[in-house]
Amino acid sequence: MKSVRYHGDGVVSLDETPVPQIGPRDVLVAPTAIGVCGTDTHIIDGEFMSNPPMALGHEIAGRIVEIGRDVVAVGVGDLITVEPHLYCGTCFNCQTGSIHMCPTRRAQGVHLDGGMQEYLAIPDTLAYRVPDGVTDWEAALTEPVACCVHGLDRLNAKSGMPLAVFGAGPIGAILVALAKLQGLGPVVVVEPRESRRELALRFGADLALDPGADDFDERMRAVTAGVGFPYLIDAAGHPAVLESAIGFASRGANILLLGVAPPHAVASVRPNEIYAKELTLLGTALNPYTHRRAANLLPRLGLERLHRGEYALDDFEAALVAQREGSFDKVFLCPQQDARPANGEETR
Repeated sequence: MKSVRYHGDGVVSLDETPVPQIGPRDVLVAPTAIGVCGTDTHIIDGEFMSNPPMALGHEIAGRIVEIGRDVVAVGVGDLITVEPHLYCGTCFNCQTGSIHMCPTRRAQGVHLDGGMQEYLAIPDTLAYRVPDGVTDWEAALTEPVACCVHGLDRLNAKSGMPLAVFGAGPIGAILVALAKLQGLGPVVVVEPRESRRELALRFGADLALDPGADDFDERMRAVTAGVGFPYLIDAAGHPAVLESAIGFASRGANILLLGVAPPHAVASVRPNEIYAKELTLLGTALNPYTHRRAANLLPRLGLERLHRGEYALDDFEAALVAQREGSFDKVFLCPQQDARPANGEETR
């Protein structure tokens, strides 16, 4: 079978590998849509821990083509999304309700073979059926949606209150859609790229501001009549965002760090401001126990508003370039489709 594999030192190739065998509690999946994520390019660039050689891709949807003899929860032909994490189950964190903090957790597309291949074997516990009517590419977005759901759980925001989201890539857009479902508002997005500000507005943001504009500070403060935002989310993973968020936060605000900053990044903050305003800084990682909730939410998020590019496995290099350059709102590899032109296929 074909497999897009990362070999370390920036080397990615399309290889021929054996079709994996399954055990009694495993399922064999034919991946149909794999979201190409910034994490994939960070892995290739050596900026994110991985365990090569392995197939890339952790945002996975596909059809089950074979099940082990003891599998009962899913069946052949089911469209499923993959919860891409495996935990030890025996460490302190696993046994006290924080499985995502497991120090030896492994993930498809990071430590284990991911979805950028024609077949993938997984334990049946990682296979989640999606609601009727959900498309393959929407199902592939379950993992990022689940991360956003966990983040909003951590933020613990109250309906009817303002929210500022810094960063309007796919994660920022999903956060906007979820926030509107929760009754938050006005929802203000801060994003330097015009195309992404337009994306945020398509997903329901009440206002999308350019942080480089001369009147940016004035317009941000006008939203809350100078009181500040009680809830703020960093969906960009840049240290300057934290610095800015603290400045725009109200007294007693919660600030959520959801964007993945580089390990070496350092923010310059004034501890006295955190103390005096009694701010709460919250980290959020992965998607513990939110994958099912995310799958259930897919039909309500209006994901068809994403402008997406779809590529076959043979065109993986073009797909990675498109992801880096932001050619589409979201890029997908479609392992069961025939090769397409190098510029992919845009669907609106």
